[in-house]
Amino acid sequence: MLVFWKARLVMLAVPKTGSSAYETALAPHASMTVLDPPELKHAPVYRYNRFFRPMLEKVGGKDMELMAIVREPVSWLGSWYRYRQRGFLAGRPTSTRGMSFDAFVEAYTRGERPPFANVGSQAKFIEPRPNGTAVTHLFRYEHQAKIIGFLEQRLGVTVDLPQKNVSPGADLALSRETEAKLRRKCATDFEVWERAL
Repeated sequence: MLVFWKARLVMLAVPKTGSSAYETALAPHASMTVLDPPELKHAPVYRYNRFFRPMLEKVGGKDMELMAIVREPVSWLGSWYRYRQRGFLAGRPTSTRGMSFDAFVEAYTRGERPPFANVGSQAKFIEPRPNGTAVTHLFRYEHQAKIIGFLEQRLGVTVDLPQKNVSPGADLALSRETEAKLRRKCATDFEVWERAL
């Protein structure tokens, strides 16, 4: 999470949407960077609302706007699947080594997800709070030029985005049945992505 005090902007770090690259490019321009632990770095709206919003408001940040990036849901799950193929996870319950992407997504659509498929939800991450705290600027990961244009205009800086935290390639084929189940069970994630600029 990056806080740009003068620009009155908080950039939430939705996992698997290029947050590490944006961190690298923009941390020098941020008033506050939250890099660790992952639960705070990747603070969803509800956690921002509970911990960070009150702190910022106490020092005059009542008009802070939230920004987030969401990724097409199949692509987003593909990024998680590929990330969890990495060697350092081999043998752990969170590893996806030795399984197909189809099996990973099928597990993700279950009521109780196994550890390797327990990766959250983009829709849940940006879910507005009853007090009105919500994402003001929602962008699609696939529209990097729009994201960069917005940030450059808002922050008054040039954004040079590096390649960071790129997962290895993998076959991301889904059966028709699994994709249909994903679209049915996770409809809100697809709706959020469709709604994004």
